[in-house]
Amino acid sequence: MRPTRIAFAIVTALIVFLAGGSPEAQQATKVPRVGFLNPVDRSAPHFEAFRQGLADLGYVEGRNIAIEPRFAEGQYERFPDLLTELVRLNVDIIAVTGAVTARAAKKAVKDIPIVFAVVVDPVADNVVPNLERPGGNLTGTTSFDPQQAKKQLELLKEAIPGFKRVALLGDQGVSEALIKASEAEAQAMGLQTLRLRVAAPNPDLEGAFAVFRQEHADALLILEEPVVGVHAKRIAELAARDRLPTIFAPSRVGAGGLLAYGTSQVESIRRMAVYVDKVLKGANPGELPVERVTPYELIVNLNTARDIGITMPPEVLKRADRVIQ
Repeated sequence: MRPTRIAFAIVTALIVFLAGGSPEAQQATKVPRVGFLNPVDRSAPHFEAFRQGLADLGYVEGRNIAIEPRFAEGQYERFPDLLTELVRLNVDIIAVTGAVTARAAKKAVKDIPIVFAVVVDPVADNVVPNLERPGGNLTGTTSFDPQQAKKQLELLKEAIPGFKRVALLGDQGVSEALIKASEAEAQAMGLQTLRLRVAAPNPDLEGAFAVFRQEHADALLILEEPVVGVHAKRIAELAARDRLPTIFAPSRVGAGGLLAYGTSQVESIRRMAVYVDKVLKGANPGELPVERVTPYELIVNLNTARDIGITMPPEVLKRADRVIQ
């Protein structure tokens, strides 16, 4: 090769390098920006599960992905402002948890893909019209199992001698789908039910527990809904004070309830990360079927059992995925 040709090649390579390479190379260096909107707070396991799900797929924050988290802390009226923030940040996709959050995102955001998780029934909750072909700019995962309430109540029946009356505690700001399903299962098992729904942002929990005492509830089933999730620790503390056995969903095991049982929201949110990955790689969210994720977890808190005077049956302990003691 002649010296002039060598020099030309070197200069050309240098120009390409300084210019940032080819258009394809420049495009490859674009870091996708993902918005994350949660109805509760950072203490819930949702955001860390999402980050871990993305990490499992090879995403590293600051290198090949940017995540913009927002938390409503049980105040649903903040959704429009939080969504507006994410849109202004030019996020490429928005990941949301919960039906209320998903509906707010659906209403406010029309031209950015949305992926959801932790929606009880995406069709009944008016999030998507069809599970197989959700259409529009939304898709996601659901961890709802209609048999969950039955299994939770069966556990309470095993653990509590003379169990006859169950209190159901839910969120007044969401649909009644979950509390109705739990109430129906309890009544089918011959149990008396007491349903109570509290309102965000400052639920009257003392008033709720006064009702539970007055009505002589034998146990309390806390539904996996936003406002009771935000205040799960306080609910567990009041229940322990009144020596009232509780069963939470696994996502709130840290609250200190007696039992935690149900489908894994953590796994559902990790699967949501898979859908985010698919959309970032070009998939149309409206053509991705909503995925049902239903692995179960059973956690028993023996510290709480001792505090409220419950002896946990060996059969329940054998089935536990985790025992806190």
